[in-house]
Amino acid sequence: MAARSAPNCHLRLEWVYGYRGHQCRNNLYYTAAKEIVYFVAGIGVVYSPREHRQKFYRGHSDDIISLALHPERVLVATGQVGKEPYICIWDSYTVQTISVLKDVHTHGIACLAFDIEGQRLVSVGLDSKNAVCVWDWKRGKMLSMAPGHTDRIFDISWDLFQPNKLVSCGVKHIKFWSLCGNALTPKRGVFGKTGDLQTILCLACARDEVTYSGALNGDIYVWKGINLIRTIQGAHTAGIFSMNACEEGFATGGRDGCIRLWDLTFKPITVIDLRETDQGYKGLSVRSVCWRSDHILVGTQDSEIFEIVVHERNKPFLIMQGHCEGELWALAIHPTKPLAVTGSDDRSVRIWSLVDHALIARCNMEEPIRCAAVNVDGIHLALGMKDGSFTVLRVRDMTEVVHIKDRKEAIHELKYSPDGTYLAVGCNDSSVDIYGVAQRYKKFGECVGSLSFITHMDWSSDSRYLQTNDGNGKRLFYRMPGGKEVTNKEEIKGVHWASWTCVSGLEVNGIWPKYSDINDINSVDGNYIGQVLVTADDYGIVKLFRYPCLRKGAKFKKYIGHSAHVTNVRWSHDYQWVISIGGADHSVFQWKFIPERKLKDALHIAPQEILADSNSDESDSDLSDVPELDSEIEQETQLTYHRQVYKEDLPQLKEQYKEKQKSSTSKRRERAPGNSIRLHFVHGYRGYDCRSNLFYTQIGEIVYHVAAVGVIYSRQQNTQRFYLGHDDDILCLAMHPLKDYVATGQVGRDPSIHIWDTETIKPLSILKGCHQYGVCAVDFSADGKRLASVGIDDSHTIVLWDWKKGEKLSIARGSKDKIFVVKMNPYMPDKLITAGIKHMKFWRRAGGGLIGRKGYIGTLGKNDTMMCAVYGWTEEMAFSGTSTGDVCIWRDVFLVKTVKAHDGPVFSMHALEKGFVTGGKDGIVALWDDSFERCLKTYAIKRAALAPGSKGLLLEDNPSIRAISLGHGHILVGTKNGEILEVDKSGPVTLLVQGHMEGEVWGLATHPYLPICATVSDDKTLRIWDLSPSHCMLAVRKLKKGGRCCCFSPDGKTLAVGLSDGSFLMANADTLEDLVSFHHRKDIISDIRFSPGSGKYLAVASHDSFIDIYNVMSSKRVGICKGATSYITHIDWDIRGKLLQVNTGAKEQLFFEAPRGKRQAIPSVEVEKIDWASWTSVLGLCCEGIWPVTGEVADVTASCLTSSKMILATGDDLGFVKLFRYPAKGKFGKFKKYVAHSTHVTNVRWTYDDSMLVTLGGSDMSLMVWTNEMEGYREKRPCDSEESDIDSEEDGGYDSDVTRENEITYTIRALSTNIRPMFGIKPHLQQKEPSIDERPSVSRAPPQPEKLQTNNVGKKKRPIEDLVLELVFGYRGRDCRNNVHYLNDGDDIIYHTASIGILHNVATGTQSFYQEHNDDILCLTVNQHPKFINIVATGQVGDSADMSGAKIASKAGHNQRIFVAEFRPDSDSQFVSVGVKHVRFWTLAGRALLSKKGLLSTLEGARMQTMLAVAFGANNLTFTGTISGDVCVWKDHMLCRIVARAHNGPVFAMYTTLRDGLIVTGGKERPSKEGGAVKLWDQELKRCRAFRLETGQPTDCVRSVCRGKGKILVGTRNAEIIEVGEKNAACNILVNGHVDGPIWGLATHPSRDFFLSAAEDGTVRLWDIADKKMLNKVNLGHAARTVCYSPEGDMVAIGMKNGEFIILLVTSLKIWGKKRDRRFAIHDIRFSPDSRFLAVGSSENSVDFYDLSLGPTLNRISYCKDIPSFVIQIDFSADSRHLQVSTGCYKRHVYEVPSGRHLTDQAAIDRITWATWTSILGDEVVGIWSRHAEKADVNCACVSHSGISLVTGDDFGMVKLFDFPCPEKFAKHKRFVGHSPHVTNIRFTSGDRHVVSAGGDDCRLVTFSAQEEQTVCTSS
Repeated sequence: MAARSAPNCHLRLEWVYGYRGHQCRNNLYYTAAKEIVYFVAGIGVVYSPREHRQKFYRGHSDDIISLALHPERVLVATGQVGKEPYICIWDSYTVQTISVLKDVHTHGIACLAFDIEGQRLVSVGLDSKNAVCVWDWKRGKMLSMAPGHTDRIFDISWDLFQPNKLVSCGVKHIKFWSLCGNALTPKRGVFGKTGDLQTILCLACARDEVTYSGALNGDIYVWKGINLIRTIQGAHTAGIFSMNACEEGFATGGRDGCIRLWDLTFKPITVIDLRETDQGYKGLSVRSVCWRSDHILVGTQDSEIFEIVVHERNKPFLIMQGHCEGELWALAIHPTKPLAVTGSDDRSVRIWSLVDHALIARCNMEEPIRCAAVNVDGIHLALGMKDGSFTVLRVRDMTEVVHIKDRKEAIHELKYSPDGTYLAVGCNDSSVDIYGVAQRYKKFGECVGSLSFITHMDWSSDSRYLQTNDGNGKRLFYRMPGGKEVTNKEEIKGVHWASWTCVSGLEVNGIWPKYSDINDINSVDGNYIGQVLVTADDYGIVKLFRYPCLRKGAKFKKYIGHSAHVTNVRWSHDYQWVISIGGADHSVFQWKFIPERKLKDALHIAPQEILADSNSDESDSDLSDVPELDSEIEQETQLTYHRQVYKEDLPQLKEQYKEKQKSSTSKRRERAPGNSIRLHFVHGYRGYDCRSNLFYTQIGEIVYHVAAVGVIYSRQQNTQRFYLGHDDDILCLAMHPLKDYVATGQVGRDPSIHIWDTETIKPLSILKGCHQYGVCAVDFSADGKRLASVGIDDSHTIVLWDWKKGEKLSIARGSKDKIFVVKMNPYMPDKLITAGIKHMKFWRRAGGGLIGRKGYIGTLGKNDTMMCAVYGWTEEMAFSGTSTGDVCIWRDVFLVKTVKAHDGPVFSMHALEKGFVTGGKDGIVALWDDSFERCLKTYAIKRAALAPGSKGLLLEDNPSIRAISLGHGHILVGTKNGEILEVDKSGPVTLLVQGHMEGEVWGLATHPYLPICATVSDDKTLRIWDLSPSHCMLAVRKLKKGGRCCCFSPDGKTLAVGLSDGSFLMANADTLEDLVSFHHRKDIISDIRFSPGSGKYLAVASHDSFIDIYNVMSSKRVGICKGATSYITHIDWDIRGKLLQVNTGAKEQLFFEAPRGKRQAIPSVEVEKIDWASWTSVLGLCCEGIWPVTGEVADVTASCLTSSKMILATGDDLGFVKLFRYPAKGKFGKFKKYVAHSTHVTNVRWTYDDSMLVTLGGSDMSLMVWTNEMEGYREKRPCDSEESDIDSEEDGGYDSDVTRENEITYTIRALSTNIRPMFGIKPHLQQKEPSIDERPSVSRAPPQPEKLQTNNVGKKKRPIEDLVLELVFGYRGRDCRNNVHYLNDGDDIIYHTASIGILHNVATGTQSFYQEHNDDILCLTVNQHPKFINIVATGQVGDSADMSGAKIASKAGHNQRIFVAEFRPDSDSQFVSVGVKHVRFWTLAGRALLSKKGLLSTLEGARMQTMLAVAFGANNLTFTGTISGDVCVWKDHMLCRIVARAHNGPVFAMYTTLRDGLIVTGGKERPSKEGGAVKLWDQELKRCRAFRLETGQPTDCVRSVCRGKGKILVGTRNAEIIEVGEKNAACNILVNGHVDGPIWGLATHPSRDFFLSAAEDGTVRLWDIADKKMLNKVNLGHAARTVCYSPEGDMVAIGMKNGEFIILLVTSLKIWGKKRDRRFAIHDIRFSPDSRFLAVGSSENSVDFYDLSLGPTLNRISYCKDIPSFVIQIDFSADSRHLQVSTGCYKRHVYEVPSGRHLTDQAAIDRITWATWTSILGDEVVGIWSRHAEKADVNCACVSHSGISLVTGDDFGMVKLFDFPCPEKFAKHKRFVGHSPHVTNIRFTSGDRHVVSAGGDDCRLVTFSAQEEQTVCTSS
């Protein structure tokens, strides 16, 4: 059937008419070769005006919307739209892809720009955050990414004069970015008063930090730094869309149709108004300009490109035009000339010359055009319109003939009859009208039969019939011209159709995929002569089919380029070209048709490179013309590697189940067993679904894999070593070219590839994060630096890695069918091939992507499945083995010839120096010469060829060969049957390793007194294995059915085997010959057991829930055990042979009496007392502990008890082998676990003397032998792990400080909530009540009094312009550690508090600040490497805590808090983390982190405690400090010594001095004579010297230590930083602070630069700003809430949290008076300006008045009535007669003093002058509330003494500066960062010189110095 293959002809894109001007800008440039580059639809176009020639770049899969030109002007970057859009960098000469950047953006790529060197590229996405991303595009690597803006970004540019700076602009913003490390930080441009805040559309950078930008209103804004300095008004009269900088200056283009040229300082040079030129028109809008020397390119919104020569600027050349807005549907071809006609919704009809590639005529109509047709004589052109009318024009001059409107809906199709007499017009109202041409288009008839709109029509050649298609997919026939429907099929049979454009009909059945919606093919056109059909569909694809194509799902060739719908397609009149038009992309594509006969000469048509995964594997029904798939390959393609539960999910599952299980873990559980097992030998090799996974190492060992184990087998010693780093099936293995490293890939949700060393068996690198489900092929490059891998996800992703660094270099989708092999080109590390089902692809790397070309088969062969591939002796030769036994020889991408090599598939192939070796399903190994000309030698793998001394047995002759490798004079062969053989060059074959074949293995039995075992499997074999040193298979027997269980009789002479058809047999254990067999059951026999002793009875359990008991001697069934509700899983006899214990699938544990089978009920307590002959049960009290927390998802499938009854071994569904102490009572017992099997462990058995454990893997078909190591016997070696699913609570210890730190939750500033429990409506949301008398603006009334009493009347008032961070008092010690360090040899110290890093000079006390963090810093470290002196890294809290610098690796560390992680000083890849009850030793392998738990069991009586600190010593010693005060000493990860009671309390800090190796420790300790909280130790931690800190605290708690030259720096829990001299032990306090926050109280001295602070820690402290230190502190004994100076500064009032207040005299610090009238906290306290009254506001909704003139008795004289909520702030009026109170419900009240009467008269309130203003409420300060205050509040405010500035502090930790008053909402302000969340109080100092703010969480005080404006502004 011809339609079964694709047509042999071909289309080549020859010309594209159009240019994308709509919704894009800056997309038109001159290249270095003076060609013009732009894009249209999904195609990049390079147009040469000189030769009038176009080249096309076709690497995109959807619309291109952005373009940037490399500074050297040869390379182009383009970005597209789509779900996973990518960026291509391509060469404008060769139009080949250089690099692909992907996997970062979503939705689309809006802008692109190269930097000045051309090394980096910046891109902006269309996602909701408009992500900005910087790329190293050559390597395809993302350097940095940041959210761009909340609204669209229109343009981005690198600053060409400053490195690492960028500018972006867009809707209502412009941002200035700096790139530092991998962090992009933006600063918003400040519009200020210079210009309006508006949308910026384009920009260009100039020198000296000047940026020019074009705005929406046509102005040009000029920026210096981030400030707007001037505007050039009216540069254009409407938006400026494009700005282009060149050597001469700048060109701008706008919506007004003008181009303006400017010089380098932006002075105007000239204007070109395109609307006024000959080609111009009204509404012309410029979208893109490019100015190069004397030429200017202009792109317009309406898809035109003009070229202007500057000195003839009124004569622009129109070099390209296309249709513009709306969809393009109409297409007609001239019947005799090479002309095409198109018409569009833009109302224009255009005629294109296909020879000259030019527009030759254009005419504008009244209505949008939907279809067109030209009469046979080529004179008339008919156009169907969207409004239901049609118009006929004369072609030669476009004049109208007629205009007829008979219908209301759109005309979608019209056609002239072949004889030219009629015109048929099809309308969307489902009718076709017939008009007579000669009769001036009189209506002759109409066809009504369709129920839906008409889509296509064709006339018969004799013009007597018309066929139509409609929207329902119906095909109807009519007689012409009357329009009567033809229903008789016979009448139509012989009709010959003049044209074929219908989409339904027998002849075009094949164009439809098998399952498809009927409307997605828009157009068809048949070429009868060439017997081809071309179609256009909704997916942007043009396809070629054979014509006719009758069967659905025919083969095709496909061509992409259009972006979305291709609306119409037609052959030219002489079938030379195909014209296709795009609906949304407005473009017209002209394709050259290359028929079959020409193709033979045209091998130069290489297959087009595609990145886009088009479903072009010729077609959907690919498999049709290929011989049936080989059965083995068929089986393999159906394998699935999905897991119900992936190992990666276990930790999460455990956590979920733990929540449920919290209650049940009360019992004291047993320790893990003392014994451990070690993997000793594995029988098996994975050959059934893997290939080429068997290699020799350098020293001649053999490396391969089975289950989850990488095996290194030494054939001399017959021993194995194992790589156990994987946790699930390994699917592939590759050898490094130096033969010392191996890469293995496994199954998993996020599967990993391990690269490991065969010598040390240590992992070097672990790669993950790019594949899904599994990795099925890997290969190293020839230089060994790169690795290619293929995944088993749906698109078989291919990834190229730099494996040492663990970096993904490139990634691409491989194929939708399975890929079997990937091979890297040995000569070109950037090239590789993949081979698989119907698939041979040649790839090359392009940046972050790979570009694949399909192998071009030509006429030589057919598209076959490739099973293996290798490269040959030059870089373009490749060879592949097919599933039909051929070897294909490729040069570049072309198939050169095929050679028959094997019968059946060629599974494996290996290249040698002088030839090749191949292996196939036929079991033959063939050696070939270097060109596959002749076969030199063949070896058949047969039993007869086995060498005499060979151990083991070959199961069958000629097994299918899956892997071949050569070396050391031998050929190594791996077979599908799981055998590994070595073939000597002279012929004899040695069997090295073997295992079971495909099918699950369940049956296992160990011999009663010999070291042998028997296994039986679904592969229908029964095998006997030797477990002693010879490790071989002793005997094998084929069975008629697969088996599930087996058992030796007690004397070891008989072997019983249960089969899966319900029968069982007994065989002689030596010869395996049948003795007797029975068949009583229908279902699987699941367990079979001889009774102990003489073996008189045999119990046989089956899946149909019965157990039959047979008498062995008489061979009769003597009993049946009934009563189980589900299938039987395990049975055991008691020692007397009288009782059976049974487990069922329903988790029942039943007991039956033998031999009759009567059911017994035995209480669980008694079960233990019975002496069982064997124990394989998994149920019951004795083994309750073996079920894991995740028991619901993973069953324990098998167990076996040692004969000593001490150790129970179990196997489960997740592949774990575990050892428990027996009996394992209590839930979730402790165990040791071992991973080697991949999924189900189906059976476990101890040998007769407990020396070995044998385990069976179900689907991994492996038999593993483990040696049992008794308790005392311990070599130094890694034990897997000792753990349990639930940590017990009894370890760890307790300390209040540790607990507190462990439980702290950090507030993220952006998510912070309010610190006060406010309620009510926020001020900016309240409705303002109109005041009674809105005064007219001009009034004779006296002027309004000042809002605020001001104290600098004489001076001109200047507003405060800026605040500069000057001092910070405080240090974060209460929950952070190791965060104080020396720098510059001890002259400076560095520490942090809140979000600021502080550098503090010891001598002068001055501070400098690092303020780039935007939230709390939690950790700080100093680089001690001599090369990077003084480099500091800090980490903060936040959604994603940013570390400045690239992320190397990350992994979930531990489920409880980790306190410290530190790198070893002598290593780059090892570090240690400590935390709540854990120590872990980590190694960095590539980008993966591997960890080992610290092992305690080496020391008697050691227990795991919470570890708080870590330090390092020489030769791999590690010291960790614990919660109990001990220090543990570790060697590698084993505990080797404990320094008991190094401190009396927790050891919080440790520091290793690199200079001399001495170690400093700091802890929590009461000061005593000999002990101190800081100790200095020798290198071994043997001797120490203690230092006392003279802080006067009852206990010292040290949180941080650091050692410099002769000095130790100590940070304490009490927020002090102290320097201790090593010689004299003298202490010097460097930094002070409040210990506990929040600090609520803050008061500034009325005349000096002092201030007071009061905090929750019960202290009031006096600070001096000038001397930068704390002058004094008073301990009050209770938490203080507020503090205030009297107006003269001689008294201080303090309000306490317990409702008391105290008045102190400043000079003597004596108490003048105290009083407690309230029970709850005092929130604010104030002296009246005349010093007479004291007002005290509390949380009991009250303000109390006290008269101070009455002396210190302090009796309350009155109080304010009905305050609605707690008091926040109070302020007196200047005359001491009024008081304003702001309350917790966002209401402000005014009261009279001292009566306390509530004042409600708004007019009176407006006239009050206030002495101070600290209220956050009131109309005067509405502007301080921000939009984002849903959850967070403004906490405090203070107006300056000058009365015109206002500072506020809020819950976000911001300090903001406003003008006062600010009655408009959301007033303009400046923001200052310095606190973490919650600023609690803020004040101006006297004279407004400083602002002091107090922090809540961060308990520290920040001082800003206030900078006044330089110029005097008079504010009107």
